[in-house]
Amino acid sequence: MTPASSAPAALERRPDGDYAQLSRMIRDAGLLRRRHGWYAVTVTLCLAAFAGAWVLFGLLGNSWWQLGTAVLLAVAFAHVAFLGHDAGHKQIFRDRRANDVLGHVAGGLVGLSYGWWMGKHSRHHANPNHEDEDPDLHIAILAFTDGQSRTRNGFYRWTASHQAYLFFPLLLLEGFALHASGIDAAVRGELRRLTLERVLLGVHVVAYLGAVFTVLPWPKALAFIAVHQCLWGLYMGFSFAPNHKGMETIRAGDTTGFLRKQVLTSRDVGGRGASVALGGLNYQIEHHLFPTMPRPNLRRAQPIVRAFCDEHGVSYTSCSLARSYGDVLRHLHAVGAPLRAGTSITEPDTP
Repeated sequence: MTPASSAPAALERRPDGDYAQLSRMIRDAGLLRRRHGWYAVTVTLCLAAFAGAWVLFGLLGNSWWQLGTAVLLAVAFAHVAFLGHDAGHKQIFRDRRANDVLGHVAGGLVGLSYGWWMGKHSRHHANPNHEDEDPDLHIAILAFTDGQSRTRNGFYRWTASHQAYLFFPLLLLEGFALHASGIDAAVRGELRRLTLERVLLGVHVVAYLGAVFTVLPWPKALAFIAVHQCLWGLYMGFSFAPNHKGMETIRAGDTTGFLRKQVLTSRDVGGRGASVALGGLNYQIEHHLFPTMPRPNLRRAQPIVRAFCDEHGVSYTSCSLARSYGDVLRHLHAVGAPLRAGTSITEPDTP
């Protein structure tokens, strides 16, 4: 990626009067108004699918067909997590407490610490693709920037050098990592609502493992857990990976204005179908510019934001979902090229 010191014209340091102008346009279009009816239907459908998958699990009993149920639950878990994401951004209710209640419920259902995730995700939104301050770039076994690649040694050097091939297989472990990170934060006492989080995570672990090992003998139970958790992690990774990976990165000392920082580090992918599958995360530029905007309004905001960026000379990236995955892998392969060659940064090769 282009470093901040040699950024293109779109990265010029300017005041954020442009963002104020865009905000007025979005507000005048009514796109920041809450969509209670839409969310009432969506929450009902998500919870019904979640409950229905567990009912099916109980009805099937001791059967290898339960691996199919594991696939359904992976999808249901992802969409419940998307609701938790929307609640965390105050997209559903105007009242913070009401959003937090729904967020904790969603987190408890899927075994994810809402408080831990909120802290991590808030730092990401404040500094997207920042080499030092975005926690989504701090994954030791990968290198997302040239600067990070220079710090990788030993086993981490090997994984970073082959990261384009390892990236999606590693996402199979993302579900386990989300559970582990939340539990670790609860054990360390790092959460604001510590007692509530510990109770929710504890109930989830007991209920989940109790149900699985009560209905299934241990070989099938382990297979069920592996399929469910791995596919849930893969789904979550497939939903988040296209949003920023391979886009502009920011380094310490960069003073890019809010609008340009959010637009240049993000990409939109796909269209309405992708929005359903990815919980609206495909409209990442609009989401980063207006985090509280209700999910169904992001699609309507896209043409306004895109036209505004074109008018003001801000590079706006939008592509198909398949193209975005290819861009991510090409970027990872390029960053790992010097590690494979055992030399300093050179022109990247291609997979």
